[in-house]
Amino acid sequence: MIVADTSAWISFIRKDAPALSAKFRALMAQGEVLIGDIILLEVLRGARDGYHARHLEQMLSEFPCVAMMSPQLAIKAAANYRFLRGRGYTIRKSNDLIIGTYCIEHGHKLLQNDRDFQPMADHLGLRLA
Repeated sequence: MIVADTSAWISFIRKDAPALSAKFRALMAQGEVLIGDIILLEVLRGARDGYHARHLEQMLSEFPCVAMMSPQLAIKAAANYRFLRGRGYTIRKSNDLIIGTYCIEHGHKLLQNDRDFQPMADHLGLRLA
């Protein structure tokens, strides 16, 4: 499966990254897209109003949604943060650290449009779609 990060959803919704959107549509058609609860929150948090939120919620409900956080994953994500910091990389958002670590631990690829994930791919084995 491929986890679609918030950055990918936003680019898709705004239609501001044509190549990413085309790839995203192809993955959707193949039934390969997975969404995490943290990503669901981030996308819905950006809704302009209640109507837009309901529209987004309906669209996102078409995809399997998983809980991404657990005590074990929190410990692993913190270790990944320290590892990357030791190599000079700072992941700016904890949510990105959780999402990336979830993908690594569960063997999922990540579709994204966010520079924070590249160090995780380069040094931790995160597979980018």
